[in-house]
Amino acid sequence: MKAFIFTRCAKAAAVGAAAALLAACANMAQTPPGTPLYQVEAKYGRANFSCPGPNGTQRLIWSQQPYGQYAWGTRVDASGNTDRIQPLLTDEHFRLLASGVWTPDKVRCEFGPPAEISTVGLPSSTQVVWSYRYRQAGAWNSLMHVYFGSDGELVTRFHPGPDPMFDRDNFWFP
Repeated sequence: MKAFIFTRCAKAAAVGAAAALLAACANMAQTPPGTPLYQVEAKYGRANFSCPGPNGTQRLIWSQQPYGQYAWGTRVDASGNTDRIQPLLTDEHFRLLASGVWTPDKVRCEFGPPAEISTVGLPSSTQVVWSYRYRQAGAWNSLMHVYFGSDGELVTRFHPGPDPMFDRDNFWFP
């Protein structure tokens, strides 16, 4: 009986935490463009990743990787005002990878650090794969796998797949 109660409480806590995170998602994305960075930081904390941009601008990312499924990003001008804050780990945003040239630095500055970095392939032709945890179509626990060629310098392809972290068979409780 104690195990049952613990399981029910753990599940209830997880649902409550997920609801709080979803509320934070909606609120952060609703921040008006032009909001001073100090106001955004006062409400949501400091970004945990940044990249320098042209003319004194900065790309800031609030990421929940490696275990969370959300990240938000914005550009900040030289005066300290934010651009639109947008969710980054979405199918729509990942479509950016389909056009242009994407290096590891460019991917990191657009999406933030990945949840996992691995290699796949045969010893003679391995590829580096960055995987981002996210909610595919806003519903499924997924990883977006971003492949870099054998030299690790350019994105060659990307695709979503199920996230094994959420596989019920891997949980220690029923």
